[in-house]
Amino acid sequence: MSIQAFGNYLALERNYAAHTIRAYLSDLREFASFCQENFETEDLEDIAYSIVRSWLISHMEAGLSGRSINRKTASLKAYYSYLLRIGRIPLSPLKGHKPIKSLKKLEIPFSEQEMERLFGSFPKAHTYEDMRNQLIVELLYTTGIRRSELVNLCFSDFDPGAGILKVIGKRNKERLMPLLKGVVIRFESYLECRKKAFPEQISNHIFLTGKGNKINDTLVYRIINRYLREVSDKAKRSPHVLRHTFATHLLNKGADMNAVKELLGHSSLASTQVYTHNSIAELRRIHEGAHPRNLDET
Repeated sequence: MSIQAFGNYLALERNYAAHTIRAYLSDLREFASFCQENFETEDLEDIAYSIVRSWLISHMEAGLSGRSINRKTASLKAYYSYLLRIGRIPLSPLKGHKPIKSLKKLEIPFSEQEMERLFGSFPKAHTYEDMRNQLIVELLYTTGIRRSELVNLCFSDFDPGAGILKVIGKRNKERLMPLLKGVVIRFESYLECRKKAFPEQISNHIFLTGKGNKINDTLVYRIINRYLREVSDKAKRSPHVLRHTFATHLLNKGADMNAVKELLGHSSLASTQVYTHNSIAELRRIHEGAHPRNLDET
C-alpha cells in the first residue's frame, strides 16, 4: 500500500493540516528505510511489533525525547489503523503498544503585569505594519487563537456589528470568538489603514505583508517575539505562549474551564487542563491569604 495513498486519505477524508500530513509521511518513510536497511523488508503491511520496537529503541539511543518518539509512534499507529480500516491487515502491529511516559513541557505564561507593560509600551501607530503588528499582538492575547488560525483569517470572518470573529481551527472545525469592544475598534481602524495601503482588493486575507502578500507563520512569530522581548526576559516568547497566557489569565479570574475549552477550540477537557497549573498557584495564594484557619496561625 502506497504511503502517498495514506497521505491522500488524511487530507481528503480526515481533513488533517498539511504540516501534520508531511510529518506523518516523513515518519513513515523513515520507518520504511529502517525496515529495509535493518530487516531487508519493504512490505510495511507485514511487520512484527519487534521491528517497531527496534525502530523506537534506535531513537532512544540517538537521544530523542520520549515526546518526540511518541509523536513518531502516533504516525505509525495512524497508518496501521488506516490499513486495518480498509482491510489490508487483520491486526495492527502496535495494538498492544504503550506510549513512553514523558513529562509535559511546562510553558511559563506571561504575567498580567508583563502584558500591561506590553500594551503600555505600544507607540502610536503611523504605518500599516505598525497597526497590523499591534492588532496581531492584541488579538492573540485577547482571543487565544492559534497562529495558523490568525494567518488564515479572511474578511468574511470578522463581524464588527456582533463583535464576533469566526475561526477555522484544527480539522476545519469552526468556532465563534467574542471580541472585546476595544479590539473591535482597533480591528476597524486597522482595516481602514489596510484599505489605504492596498486600495485594490488584492487578497481576501485580513493580514498581509508589507508587499501585499498573505502573512506567514514565521513573520507572526517574529512580530510577537520582538514585542515581548521589550517587556520580558523569558526565553520562550512565541504566539503559543500568548495562547497559554490567555487561558491562564482567564482561569485565574475564575472562568469556567469548559468555557475556556470552547474558546481554545480543544476537543477534550484534558487539553485545557495543562493551562491550570498557574491558576492553582493563584488559588493557593488566595486561599492561604484569606482562610481564617491560616490567618489564626500567622
